[in-house]
This record gives sequence, structure tokens and C-alpha cells, in this order.
Amino acid sequence: MKKFIPSAAVFLAVVVLWPANSAKTQELGSAHYAHNGPALLPDSKATPGDTVTTNIQTVCVPGYSRSERNVSVATKKQVYALYGVHPSSQTRNGKTERVCCEVDHLISLELGGSNDIKNLWPEPYLPRPGARQKDVLENWLHKQVCSGKMPLADAQQLIASDWYAPYLAIKKAGPP
Repeated sequence: MKKFIPSAAVFLAVVVLWPANSAKTQELGSAHYAHNGPALLPDSKATPGDTVTTNIQTVCVPGYSRSERNVSVATKKQVYALYGVHPSSQTRNGKTERVCCEVDHLISLELGGSNDIKNLWPEPYLPRPGARQKDVLENWLHKQVCSGKMPLADAQQLIASDWYAPYLAIKKAGPP
């Protein structure tokens, strides 16, 4: 019987390349929503957030996010599978409810977020607060950054750590 000795290429692929793709090979259904009050938050291990830029001049150019929006159908399916949800259903309190959700960027494109799976999660519209309320926060943060009232890195960290807490703060302060 011949003894198997891995080649240098196999060793390189396992040791170097595999960890770089580990987020893409996570077990299906392994990610779980976190909560802050009634808000659903992404699993911080599966969706830690990821950026492509910290350059304020880049993100404040009108139309920038439209030019960057590029998440394939295959990637969206991968995100849904990672969280064990289907785009038209959500399990809540042991029951499957029909809802619509979207694959959303944790750090929005308007704030320099990337299209990488580390920055994507299936964000439900319901229960509220949900995707639409997070959109309000994203727009407010973008205005703060582009008006020079907040550093871009602070806005990225704020939305990545717990989007609902700053949403409540701006809601208390009045309409954004």
C-alpha cells in the first residue's frame, strides 16, 4: 500500500486558501439572528461587516452606491442558506410565517460597505423595526458623513455593531 503524501500545492490550498474562503463554506443554517429588543440583527460571526472604502470623497459622490451594487443571485442564495431562511418565509416562535425579506448590506454601500458575503444578511421587513427602518438609519448616517458631521469610519462601526441602537437614538432626536 502506497503512503499518501500531500503535495506542496495541496498543503498550500488547505492551509492558505481554505481560511480565506471559510465564510463562504460555513455550514448551511449555521447563522442565527441576534436581537436588540424587537429588532433582528445579523449573526456577528457570519456577518461581521466588510468595507471596500473608507474614503469620504468616494462614498459621497452621487450615484456611487448604484455603481457598486453587484450581488449575484448565487450569492444571495448562499446568504439565505447560511441563515437557513427562504426569501419568502421566516420562522418565528416555532412557526413559519410568510414574509418578504432582502439580502441587505450590514454596512450599506452608501457607507463604503462591500458586496462580500461577510457584509450580507437576509434582513426581514417584518417584524418591525426591519429593513425599512434600517434604510432610514443608513440615509441619515450617509448625510452625517457627507456633511462632515461624522467620520466615515465611525458610521461604519456604528451600523455594523448594532444598527438598532443608533436608529432609536435618531428616532428620539426627531425626524432625520
